Amino acid sequence: MTTTTMSHEELLDLIERGVANWNLWRQQNPSVNPSLNRMNLRNANLSKINLKEADLINTDLDEADLKGASLQRADLYRAILKGADLYKADLSGAILCGANLNDADLSRANLSGANLLKATLLRTNLSEANLTGVKLDEANLDDAILTGATMPDGSIHD
Repeated sequence: MTTTTMSHEELLDLIERGVANWNLWRQQNPSVNPSLNRMNLRNANLSKINLKEADLINTDLDEADLKGASLQRADLYRAILKGADLYKADLSGAILCGANLNDADLSRANLSGANLLKATLLRTNLSEANLTGVKLDEANLDDAILTGATMPDGSIHD
């Protein structure tokens, strides 16, 4: 993958033109790894967006709609995802170290192979999420909803 030479402003403008435009651009530029680090995408409607392998380090996605988003192998180190809707999102292989996922909806999300080292998931809905092979070292799962989730060891949580 190559990193994009587009500025944050150009990438933000592309996102603001809508998910369909963004996804078309990603399809036309498959070798580009967009850098959206430190961007403010609070409350953004990013449902079904393709952010596969994107650099989202320290990005503010507070309350963002990311339902069905493709975030495979995305770098979300220390990203803010408080209250984000990640229902059925694909976060397989994503780096979520130190990310804030408090009150987020990750129900039915695919987190297989994701790294959640030191992530906070207070009151996070992980029902029916796939957590197979997820690294949860030092992650805070207080009051998280894990009903029907596939746990790192392959067991199903009651």
